[in-house]
Amino acid sequence: MTDPIADMLTRIRNAQAVKKTEVVLPFSNFKHSLGRLLVEEGWLAGIEKVKNGEKGAFDELRVKLKYNKSGKPAIIKLIKISKPGRRVYVNYQNLPYVLNNLGIAVISTSRGLMTNKRARREKVGGEILCEIY
Repeated sequence: MTDPIADMLTRIRNAQAVKKTEVVLPFSNFKHSLGRLLVEEGWLAGIEKVKNGEKGAFDELRVKLKYNKSGKPAIIKLIKISKPGRRVYVNYQNLPYVLNNLGIAVISTSRGLMTNKRARREKVGGEILCEIY
């Protein structure tokens, strides 16, 4: 797999399309950090690392999806911006505003993953991973 983050976002989109309550993904620290950021921002209900007890089996990441009272998913759009063939880097002055600041962009900075709003406050730029609204 060349882009595990795109795979994670696609699995979340597909699970929300069929009203699943959770998604199970292969574990990586980067995906776990991205999931924790989305939980903190209120786009996902929860995330947890699941140890796989079998010998040689990989750990898994269980992502709990969030829906409103009428059953609509919290995430309307989930767009991957930076791709393996085209990386998108910005400085803090050019950080995007997503849906008039109602959505977020996830930025990979030298200080870790953060939202575009926090990166603007801390005056750091980086790679734009995805936009969520």
